[in-house]
Amino acid sequence: MVIVAKKWIYAKAFSGFPTGENFRLEQETLGELKDNEFLAEALFFSVDPYMRPYMAQYPEGSVMIGGQVAKVVASRNARFPVGCHVHGSFGWRTHTICNPDGVEKHWAPYLLPDFGQEPLSLGVGVLGMPGCTAYFGFLEICRPKEGETVVVSGAAGAVGSLVGQIGKIKGCKVIGIAGTDEKCAWLKELGFDHAINYKTADIGAELKVAAPNGVDCYFDNVGGKTTEIVRGQMNNFGRISVCGTISNYNAEQPTMVVDPQRDYVWKQLRQEGFMCWRWLDRWVECIKQHLVWIKEGKLKYRETFTDGFEQMPKAFIGMLNGENVGKAVVKV
Repeated sequence: MVIVAKKWIYAKAFSGFPTGENFRLEQETLGELKDNEFLAEALFFSVDPYMRPYMAQYPEGSVMIGGQVAKVVASRNARFPVGCHVHGSFGWRTHTICNPDGVEKHWAPYLLPDFGQEPLSLGVGVLGMPGCTAYFGFLEICRPKEGETVVVSGAAGAVGSLVGQIGKIKGCKVIGIAGTDEKCAWLKELGFDHAINYKTADIGAELKVAAPNGVDCYFDNVGGKTTEIVRGQMNNFGRISVCGTISNYNAEQPTMVVDPQRDYVWKQLRQEGFMCWRWLDRWVECIKQHLVWIKEGKLKYRETFTDGFEQMPKAFIGMLNGENVGKAVVKV
């Protein structure tokens, strides 16, 4: 069986905001399967903010990194039989030959559990890496308590929208910060107590109204000035979970902020960054819990689809521009 795979190449190193010139579409003829290998055909691709800074570690000419939900269409590996569905960190490729034993643990493919009536695309969303990022990054680092006030930046994205809902499940008051009135309205539909449009509102002033008694937990997706403002209104012993700094990913120079050290000392704040792979051995726990919450109507999701593998760069750039609501997904 001859398979011609398409793949998107990191053609030119990012400098500032990505453009079409940073990518090149190529084809590759794949060989025959060897023992322990399987052939995966992509169904859904994830485009995520982390791809922008991560690609700085890769030389020009590399395949763009990223996760996908794929179907096994040929196999010489009993653990990955033909017809099963997997999540694989295969990058921007339509077809991939994989020997799972030769892949680093945190990039290794895994079989998707039964999603019931939920769509397979959730394997790159609420039932995949973004869902586990929200679940563990919030619960393990912020350790929210009932009655506390939680602020989430980047709140209308794949991770932030889940963090806010988990905060409500845990009995917290939740305030989301997003970039459009449409996104803020969606956050209110999800149960957020307040939503602030950072592009049109005075974040500091609105936050004082929404959280008159201060902020206990901050889930930070954006960094920069927004984080400086939120940190300034945190209570003693507040906890900050740093998931990302998307406001600086495409900047030529990082945003200058006031030295935060005095806030950390005087308020005895705790800030911790994380990578979701830390809890890789517990991902099934997260996926099962999210499925329960979805069935109970406590956890809702939204996906913004782009059709066609050829549109991968467009979807990626659009996501960095904030064009998606919820999870950005490319459907083959």
